[in-house]
Amino acid sequence: MRKRLLTGFYWLLAVEFIIGAVTKYWPGPTFFGPAYSVKFVEWGYPSWFRFVIGAVEFICAILLVIPRREYRFLGAAILIVVLTGATLTHLINQNPWWESTSAPTHLAIMLVIAWTSRPPDLLAWAKSLTKPIQTPSR
Repeated sequence: MRKRLLTGFYWLLAVEFIIGAVTKYWPGPTFFGPAYSVKFVEWGYPSWFRFVIGAVEFICAILLVIPRREYRFLGAAILIVVLTGATLTHLINQNPWWESTSAPTHLAIMLVIAWTSRPPDLLAWAKSLTKPIQTPSR
């Protein structure tokens, strides 16, 4: 039962991040307010940066629902970086509280997911990611 609830929770988060990614690609106003092309410029970023953030959110949403904990950890860890930037952006720009609560809330959730999904030997896992691929010699 617990595993099914967690799986449903991961899927709910993935859907939220996919919706967020799609709205960043949307050319006009969204149900969250003005177009992200306008918002990103108001926040001090280039307009095209919304595509980068949208792509990262989409990829991380997919990583969250893959059943292996290493993928879930990777998705949550990358989202921690993105959500930290989003939280700081909202604080620096002094956005109203109703626009500024989602990023820190999701940041806290991603911190918990990253911590609970971390590989047992995190350093060995990270080193395995950086090993060069060995090609068979002829």
